[in-house]
Amino acid sequence: MENEIGDEAVQERPGLARLLAWYAIFGCILFSVMILIADFVVPGHDWIADTISDLGAGEYEYIVDIGIYAFSASLISVALLAAHIHLGNWRWSVGIVGFTVLGLIVFLVGARNEYGDNDSDGVVIHSYLVYALGLLMAILPWSMSEGARCCGAIYARILVGLSALWTVSAPVFFMLPTDVDGLYERYLGVIAMATVITLAMLFLRRQGRG
Repeated sequence: MENEIGDEAVQERPGLARLLAWYAIFGCILFSVMILIADFVVPGHDWIADTISDLGAGEYEYIVDIGIYAFSASLISVALLAAHIHLGNWRWSVGIVGFTVLGLIVFLVGARNEYGDNDSDGVVIHSYLVYALGLLMAILPWSMSEGARCCGAIYARILVGLSALWTVSAPVFFMLPTDVDGLYERYLGVIAMATVITLAMLFLRRQGRG
């Protein structure tokens, strides 16, 4: 008896693809909404000066954590989509692994609770997670751009542009005075969410819904 899977069984599943793509977009929206809620709820918070890490410290950290976990799941959704619908060569495969790792990094940022509250319980890895996140965000949009061209040149151009914009913008964050770095961090967050939404829209278009 042959143990083989027929072509019909291994084809793309439009329902699954749409579910993951729409969640990827929803997770970005939920992340933005939770940060906005925390901006108003946390006493004495300055959204221009205070970073999301500062916002996530203290009594209302669960509000920020919900958003962080939602965005982490969005990144994992993109990785699952890319694995389910493989559109490229080794660069696309790098993107699959990279978005998986990126999702785990974002999850750890929330789970470790090493924010702006001088927490030193155990080994503090927040800075290392941030550096890894920054490096991956510079590489991954470019890595996915060649495969994205299969669904339209516009997606490839957007991803390359986002990769370049992040590469130029991210290092500046570490040079800024603390009275404006909160606003700048939100700008970087918009770039990250734009990457996720671009890829989600790419897959939706492929399924005839973009």
